Amino acid sequence: MPFESQVPAPQPAPVRPGRKLGPIADTVGSSHRAWLEQTRDSYLASGLTLNELGSRVLMAKSKLSELLRGLGLYPRWEIVHRLAIELNMPASPLYRLWRQAALDARKTGEWVERSSAKSVLATPHPRPPVEHEPFRRTVEGDYRLYAQAFLDDGARDAAVEDTFDILWLSWNSALASPDIRRYAWNILRATVMAKTPHLDGRPELGSAVFDTVVMQSLKSPAELTEQMAESLELFRAISRLPDNLLDVMVLRHLCGNTEEEAAALLGVPPPTVRSDERHAVRVIFPPPESEGPIE
Repeated sequence: MPFESQVPAPQPAPVRPGRKLGPIADTVGSSHRAWLEQTRDSYLASGLTLNELGSRVLMAKSKLSELLRGLGLYPRWEIVHRLAIELNMPASPLYRLWRQAALDARKTGEWVERSSAKSVLATPHPRPPVEHEPFRRTVEGDYRLYAQAFLDDGARDAAVEDTFDILWLSWNSALASPDIRRYAWNILRATVMAKTPHLDGRPELGSAVFDTVVMQSLKSPAELTEQMAESLELFRAISRLPDNLLDVMVLRHLCGNTEEEAAALLGVPPPTVRSDERHAVRVIFPPPESEGPIE
């Protein structure tokens, strides 16, 4: 299959002297976390200590630790850009993620431009890895349909763009994964879910009612009202499914993908999609008690 990758021999993690970098703060928002996790991964893979990296980017160790944990004030791009240079990270996708997170953190457009003008002008704009573009062309349309089931147009487009920027930043990890398709899908799913309203811990699918083929085929107000009520109840049931079952149902019944297409997007064999769909249907529409418990 195209875009499948081979698992390389495991490499030992770099050993660093001194205290281990602490976790990302719980208060960090999803858009900030999107670029911060990639920056931390690049730092951890670099073999540098905080002291060494701090001396290169002209930051005190304590301040650098705060930045890599998402503590303190939101960092200016010129600081993040210096980190990107030292950690060999592509600046273009990192800047787009940083900028979106700055706006989500209620930074003004003027602040964003002021804190990034010099670095942006000096930043080259390299193309993504060679394999990234054909992979994006293959899956982007389906990614948008999946995101549309949960988000409005603006948030949908932002989620898909963020997905491909994160994938670009982590392309080496994607290549080292057992299957690039599965790796990329996990990024898409996490990005979409971070932007999706949740109710009782589960994503809401209500807006997808209006985009179903069934709803678009109905004409009379009475038919629309009745079908909408049924669809909303069904979507609530779908939203309570485990993640893998939910994704299969959305791809198969809201996006219209075949079993083979859904399997290719998810990076799993078609029999897995078939089994998950069958299980999901039995969870949503359990058989009568006389048939015995579901295995």
